[in-house]
Amino acid sequence: MKRIQLFNNHTYNDFEKSALEIFRFQAANNEVYKTFLSYLKCDVFGVNTIYEIPFLPIQFFKSHQIVASKNPVQEIFLSSGTTGMQQSKHFVTDLAIYEESFRKGFDYFYGNIEKYTILALLPAYLERNGSSLIYMVNDLIEKSKKPASGFYLNNLDELAKTLVDLDQKGEKILLIGVSFALLDLVESYKFKLKNTIIMETGGMKGRRKELIREELHEILGEGFGVEKIHSEYGMTELLSQGYSKGNGLFECPPWMKILTRDTEDALTILPEGTSGGINVIDLANINSCSFIATQDLGKTYKNGTFEVLGRFDNSDIRGCNLLLLK
Repeated sequence: MKRIQLFNNHTYNDFEKSALEIFRFQAANNEVYKTFLSYLKCDVFGVNTIYEIPFLPIQFFKSHQIVASKNPVQEIFLSSGTTGMQQSKHFVTDLAIYEESFRKGFDYFYGNIEKYTILALLPAYLERNGSSLIYMVNDLIEKSKKPASGFYLNNLDELAKTLVDLDQKGEKILLIGVSFALLDLVESYKFKLKNTIIMETGGMKGRRKELIREELHEILGEGFGVEKIHSEYGMTELLSQGYSKGNGLFECPPWMKILTRDTEDALTILPEGTSGGINVIDLANINSCSFIATQDLGKTYKNGTFEVLGRFDNSDIRGCNLLLLK
């Protein structure tokens, strides 16, 4: 499978052709996905559109090694979780694909990384090992080549001073942070930023009460003195990210697509404009599984954007009784 096929899909037909090619490759080479498809009695070569592809429930990443490559594992990315929770594990056999995906993805939405100073406020991720987000942000910090780019843990005073100084000098800044840490920052300081993008990665990580997106963005927007709050949509089990530049509407890079499924029938894909469970096609996940049924609820639109509306209340995805696959 040539790597160029993963990242040069700009038309629907190109994307679908590559997705179907990868589907058949993974159906033959990913043992867990292969078994899953056999339980569904899926005729792999009878699948002719992306809407007919069965999506693997994301819970399998907690209980199985999801790989479609015989190459050695280079990195194991781990999901965050409270003590005692079973973590998802993403066994990555080609880190170069992940790097190409997030670098090209950032450039696709925001332009050359060297134009930005990257300030990262990600304490919940820095305090543990195996974070794919930390891996990505660390690489972006290095690629920015700006001396002030870096991570901040609990040193909010230093971060606030650096942020204000750089913004007043007209530097282009991206402040990327986990939600609870950004709230901590604006509770201690008030900003009037003119040259800074604020990007939240979601999640209170048990540190604060969960807020709906509108409330969170209103507090952050007022605290930082900016009109819009940006967001990143990614997860341990993926190698690509979607981004929102405001209003909670996310876009995908050309090698990633969001579909929604019926919450009562996991195998039924819903038409655009309908709310349902979020299914992700991530072509960069070629050596794992590119077709994942997440636990997020969302809504897709005809222009390719999507919203994240929340998560399933129960731990299992309804409509699928194959979660105990051995």
